Amino acid sequence: DWFRGPAPPPPTSDTKYTQLKEGLRELKLNTVCEEAQCPNIGECWNGGTGTIMLLGDTCTRACRFCAVKTSSTPAAADESEPFNTAKAIAEWGLDYVVLTSVDRDDMPDGGAAHFALTVDFIKVWNPSILVECLVSDFAGDLAAVESLAASGLDVYAHNIETVERLQPYVRDRRAGYRQSLSVLKHAKVANPSLYTKTSVMLGLGETRDEIVQTMRDLREAEVDVLTLGQYLRPSPAHLAVEDYVTPQAFAELQAIGEELGFKYVASGPMVRSSYKAGEFFLEHMIKTERAADADKLVQEFRTGHQQHRVLNEDKTLSTIHQPQ
Repeated sequence: DWFRGPAPPPPTSDTKYTQLKEGLRELKLNTVCEEAQCPNIGECWNGGTGTIMLLGDTCTRACRFCAVKTSSTPAAADESEPFNTAKAIAEWGLDYVVLTSVDRDDMPDGGAAHFALTVDFIKVWNPSILVECLVSDFAGDLAAVESLAASGLDVYAHNIETVERLQPYVRDRRAGYRQSLSVLKHAKVANPSLYTKTSVMLGLGETRDEIVQTMRDLREAEVDVLTLGQYLRPSPAHLAVEDYVTPQAFAELQAIGEELGFKYVASGPMVRSSYKAGEFFLEHMIKTERAADADKLVQEFRTGHQQHRVLNEDKTLSTIHQPQ
């Protein structure tokens, strides 16, 4: 029961899922939703939200949890991709979008300039669009971090993935716990107005104390948003699941995260780093900046899930799952 979610509709159906899939193919854009085999793809795409993956579909790293294909020599980046991405986003008419990518250690700056150009095109096309970039660690290159942080994006996201002890077993050897913390901290230093965000997978053998320590380390790096979700094995060749964390345990960790000072914590078995990403931003704005106009904002702020949103009395959001 913890892992039930809407299945993607058939390819011949007349749904938002099909429309989005066709639009992405026409513009030769990839999505992490497909490449990483995300279990929420049916729900998110039928809501009109997809996370666009820049810089191709082949990663230069080989993390043991990830389903994305790998190569030390991926194809060159598509120079038309920043413009095509901005065009697609403008045509979809959303107010919040997520851009992510594979790791590109073969590029001098890890692809930071490609990201920055994409953000620039999006903001020129429509300055009101909010942009989240979920990026690699750029091999610890802080100049690359600075260039993206100054590009005009609104949320700088980078996933630390797991607790410190398990990093060598879970992530590629070129990644690292302290390196990820450094990247997240430096993004905030470079642009204090940014929201910073990260994600941790549970069920890989970590202890509760290790999770809480990771939260403390992230708060010391001034990370604003944390997502916690259950690791699910993509194939028999990937890391095995060591434990299925209960919804109650996820709820307890969410409460701890909120006490530690995160502006937003999403915690649950099916939570993923990009899952309904715009919803956290909307809820935070309602709570802190635009509470007086909350009902109007819920109706007008387009993340693709607006048709399912309900504003609660405490100014939090609930999502009603409706049949497609």
